[in-house]
Amino acid sequence: MMPGMNTSMQTVESDPSLVRVVHLVYALHALGLAIGAFGAASVLGSFLFGWPSIIAVIINYVKRSDVRGTWLESHFSWQIRTFWFALLWALFVGLVSLPLSVILVGIGTWIAGLFLLGVWAIYRIARGWMALNDHRAMPMP
Repeated sequence: MMPGMNTSMQTVESDPSLVRVVHLVYALHALGLAIGAFGAASVLGSFLFGWPSIIAVIINYVKRSDVRGTWLESHFSWQIRTFWFALLWALFVGLVSLPLSVILVGIGTWIAGLFLLGVWAIYRIARGWMALNDHRAMPMP
């Protein structure tokens, strides 16, 4: 059992259609990341502001009550937290980099910060999707 995981989540079976919804949300987030990686936008910018991820987060909130008490609840929390933490960290990077851009250091910290956040988002979506494929819950805080 993973640390911090509620044991009741492991035992409650979930509806197969809800498993498909969680796959869809991971796929939408992955599409948002891929559009950023292979398009004109940045990976993180596409993840945070592209329509696939925005639709994914809306689905998370709309369907969240349907997965409550199942192991899929941990995936919904994982997905929601990934999106909002990426947004908060991007704002922090921007706030730190903006005043530093006067001395040109800020441009480097902004680029490096957004790159690292993009890698982090890819890691979170990949890790969650692999756990879902293995029918494992995600660790919950």
